[in-house]
Amino acid sequence: MTSIHSVTSDEYPDQTNNPINSYENHPDKPEEACGVFGIYAPGENVAKLSYFGLYALQHRGQESAGIATFEGTKVHLHKDMGLVSQVFNESVLEQLPGSHAIGHTRYSTTGSSRKVNAQPAVIKTRLGSLALAHNGNLVNTVQLRQELLENKCNLITTTDSEMIAFAIAQAIDAGADWLEGAIEAFHRCQGAFSLVIGTPSGVMGVRDPNGIRPLVIGTLAGNPVRYVLASETCGLDIIGAEYLRDVEPGELVWITEEGLASYHWSQQPQRKLCIFEMIYFARPDSVMHNESLYSYRMRLGRQLAKESAVEADIVFGVPDSGIPAAIGFSQASGVMYMEGLIKNRYVGRTFIQPTQTMRESGIRMKLNPLKDVLVGKRVIIVDDSIVRGTTSRKLVKTLREAGAIEVHMRISSPPVTHPCFYGIDTDSQDQLIAATKSVEEIAKQLEVDSLAYLSWEGMLTATGEDTNSFCSACFTGDYPVAIPEQVKRSKLILEKEKVVV
Repeated sequence: MTSIHSVTSDEYPDQTNNPINSYENHPDKPEEACGVFGIYAPGENVAKLSYFGLYALQHRGQESAGIATFEGTKVHLHKDMGLVSQVFNESVLEQLPGSHAIGHTRYSTTGSSRKVNAQPAVIKTRLGSLALAHNGNLVNTVQLRQELLENKCNLITTTDSEMIAFAIAQAIDAGADWLEGAIEAFHRCQGAFSLVIGTPSGVMGVRDPNGIRPLVIGTLAGNPVRYVLASETCGLDIIGAEYLRDVEPGELVWITEEGLASYHWSQQPQRKLCIFEMIYFARPDSVMHNESLYSYRMRLGRQLAKESAVEADIVFGVPDSGIPAAIGFSQASGVMYMEGLIKNRYVGRTFIQPTQTMRESGIRMKLNPLKDVLVGKRVIIVDDSIVRGTTSRKLVKTLREAGAIEVHMRISSPPVTHPCFYGIDTDSQDQLIAATKSVEEIAKQLEVDSLAYLSWEGMLTATGEDTNSFCSACFTGDYPVAIPEQVKRSKLILEKEKVVV
């Protein structure tokens, strides 16, 4: 039996053509992947623990949120559009009892921003209901959707996540058990998928054979030990869970009353973690490779300074993602670090459109310059990436109007020349400024005195890991999972080339 407290009627219109969506809500950055969370903890308030886990993962998606809890054979589900704190309150969480739960916070990649596409996806099977939350993006959705429709699957959303759930259900209804059905379905999926899956028997955590999107395992103290799954370690920290290890590429972990069991369902795993997780997406306090990403991002800044030092009075980062690299740049260059921009940290997504007058006068909802710090100064501004260049140009103009006499821009990643097909919302290739312009041309368009990007080699070497164990296709066009032609044509419309910095 599935008890759904929040139905999937479309109270909110599709926001894709909303003018404010393109103005304020689509910054000049690759948009985040999604955040997933799972917990098996009989006797604990799993709904509330899931809420706080998702709260810590809010940066990964701000469009919708949902939690499904399992109470015996019953599934309780609540999901809606909005931030985690808007979707849930105490009374809603009280209606989500159970021994284990999964949760999701979403930024749409496949499937538009509508309530019907919010996750977790809940599907009935021969063995009971399953709930699935997905971070990533399949590249064989057209083929998989056609196969499912031919088998009379009643698809109600436009997400690839629902297709994975139906593929599992299809295998189970044909006679497989939970593990067999899941593994059979995963072999039908191509692309990026880090999953948490709830069943009446327990919780699964799964990564694709390349481990493109992250997924970690944590433990809650007690007897017996309880287990937690999260996209990042910050989702463990908030509830007092201890990091145990990562779910490995091509691994399935199955958490039940008997504990945690591991199954390597893919015989050819080859780790290709998205390097943008380390540069930008994941929270700086999250841990990867036994250190915080704050430390890695400072190393990027130090390497950037070695590669592209310039005479200046102060250096600062674009809040918040550019700050660690700016500190590292200052350490390596000797240029004084100061704050030059202040971020309004309470600005969320807004669907209120600024007036034309407000736009013309330069509405500054998110960042405001410190004029007395900037006036008369030669400044270096550090950011983690440039995608279209529109926001960067406005920012440079703002700094000059505040009194900066020179503006030098430094980027702690290489030029983004290719779109992502694995769960990051990037423009088609012709909209990526570095795909069509040289660094010198970009500098001219942004109206900076100088512009330099971090080298591809410097970015990967700074990880301290095997440089072949990362996906950096957005910088090189070398995709670790083959992209079907009809999918590729939707975004990759220029010839493949590597921009040399």
